[in-house]
Amino acid sequence: MTILCVRFQLPPMYEAALPGLLGLLEEFTPVVQALPPDGALADLRGAERYFGRDAVELASVIRVRALALYGVDCLIGAGPGPMLARMALRDARPRMTCEVPADAVLEFLAEKPVAALPGVGTATARTLCEYGLDTLGRVAAAPLSTLQRLVGARAGRELHERANGVDRGRVVPNGVSRSLAAERPFDLDEVDPDRHRRALLSAAGELGTRLRALEKVCRTLTLTVRYADRTSTTRSRTLAEPTAHSGALTRTAYGLYESLGLQRARVRAVLLRAEGLTPAEQASHQLTFDPVDEKVRRIEEVADRARAKFGPRAVMPGTLAA
Repeated sequence: MTILCVRFQLPPMYEAALPGLLGLLEEFTPVVQALPPDGALADLRGAERYFGRDAVELASVIRVRALALYGVDCLIGAGPGPMLARMALRDARPRMTCEVPADAVLEFLAEKPVAALPGVGTATARTLCEYGLDTLGRVAAAPLSTLQRLVGARAGRELHERANGVDRGRVVPNGVSRSLAAERPFDLDEVDPDRHRRALLSAAGELGTRLRALEKVCRTLTLTVRYADRTSTTRSRTLAEPTAHSGALTRTAYGLYESLGLQRARVRAVLLRAEGLTPAEQASHQLTFDPVDEKVRRIEEVADRARAKFGPRAVMPGTLAA
């Protein structure tokens, strides 16, 4: 079994192109799993035999077609399982597919830092490194009982298996994700509430533009604030009605931020996630008979057309242009 992990080099604002690119992959195999905003997993089981080409050759064809049909380049990693394909992608280079052969898995993993293994977070990696288990080769050689004492029974067993190249994951065919996210990191830890709000305005505007491009609306907005000490706070709010209107998303984001009651908190990043996506044509909109609201929505439509033609920064709020 060979899995491809493909990352299309799409600008963040152009997630609307992902469904078409997924369709390109489905010309080779029906087992394709979307990894929004710009990636996918493809199970080539049977495709290699059907097309008479190996995984690297099929990856080259996919790359050429993506460039020819969509003008989009891509990075591709290949491996005998989803985990290994994802890790191979990190070593991939433009126009070159990084493949992990089934008989070279342990060699590929041996010198990787433990944090490179999917599912190993910062805290787990720090714990393992404190005991000298800083590479996957050393983790693989450690007794299972030792790993279970350090990180827990279940996590220790999964860590031991993955470090030894056992990849139990599988590609689950799906459509584009039912959520979209926009993150705004700060260059330095930021304490100014006005800058926090500007970041939220930018993120909400991006989400609104992407939702309208996909012809989707969201039911829930989630705000995550990450702090300088690596902790975070998350708040969610269900919208009064499903929407892709940037103004409504911005007001909700501000409300979530105010509910946190931050006082000179050192913020490292803010992340907004639109969840519960549904087709816009299936959503109802409460008429307000408010001429200002209708005018804003018409301006929004014109701004979307300008961004599609001239780029995402062609139209933006004056606050962000300063």
